[in-house]
Amino acid sequence: MLHSRLRPLPRRNYPTNTPSAPTPEFQNQDANSEPDEEPEDVFGAFLPHLFPDDAPSFHGDPGQHLLYSSPRYGDLNIMVPSYPSSSQKRSEEIAAGLAKPDGSVNQVDEGRKLFAHFLWSAAMVVAEGVEEADTPIAPGETETEAQKENRELWSVEGESVLELGAGAALPSVICALANASMVTATDHPSSPALSGAIASNIKHNLAKRTPELASQVSIQPHEWGVLDDSFSTANKGVYTRIVAADCFWMRSQHENLARTMQWFLSPGGKVWVVAGFHTGRAIVAGFFETVVKHGFVIERIYERDLIARLEDGGEIRREWIPVREGEGTENQKRWCVIALLKRKGE
Repeated sequence: MLHSRLRPLPRRNYPTNTPSAPTPEFQNQDANSEPDEEPEDVFGAFLPHLFPDDAPSFHGDPGQHLLYSSPRYGDLNIMVPSYPSSSQKRSEEIAAGLAKPDGSVNQVDEGRKLFAHFLWSAAMVVAEGVEEADTPIAPGETETEAQKENRELWSVEGESVLELGAGAALPSVICALANASMVTATDHPSSPALSGAIASNIKHNLAKRTPELASQVSIQPHEWGVLDDSFSTANKGVYTRIVAADCFWMRSQHENLARTMQWFLSPGGKVWVVAGFHTGRAIVAGFFETVVKHGFVIERIYERDLIARLEDGGEIRREWIPVREGEGTENQKRWCVIALLKRKGE
């Protein structure tokens, strides 16, 4: 099972003075999908909520180190970004995050609302796919159709990879290990991930193994849709693979995200979209509608069971459906959607 790859390392290995993060309570957009809903409406309510142990949407505590057991690359030490320090009183923090008379906002609270301080299951789906595509066929065995399909979908050997909303940047680390020619991990300039977690994960899992691997990975702040900064202008059309894992919870950012994808994608390049349904299906479906309007076509799309596998180890898949009648919240969480995007006409 995918989630069994993770286990927490002893607490002495990470700071103990980091305040606990509230469990995200995402409003299910299928139940209330007002088109003008603000991001604060999605993340404003942190009500008590327990994710099922067998189908978590996120993993780890802020600042915690997790052991990711990779059959291909061995054990990886993944540091979860630290939670931005702020008042212990959530109501005061929300108020502080609202726009002030001069138009400024509390940057600590803005960083918290990015939810980079967890390792999301969608990132693990990308990491597992890339890893399996890089796993050689055992001597004497014949590549199955499923293995061939997986290799065609997820292989990054020789590819230039851009990860958007990287957080802990597990996909970036795995892509470097899988011989991508270049990897860039990006997150919002306010993201706590840029304060050391990504750099730590590159150092512990790449530099200590092979310094050359670490030199292939760069870390860049990037705000979706802002394309006139030095990083954007220097890298237009550079990346042959773009990773977007659980980046779709803010409707207001869908167009900006699509513009960023169009800007950085090289001719013939592909975009991996992986999303859980903790915000509901409607908001994920809305993103697909947006990218199609911005010049993309969906080359491949399906839903994957995050818990169970077939007897031969293959994935359990089903057709992607924007609206699945009668689907309950608990069952919804065990599935994710995986899509491969390309530019129209390519």
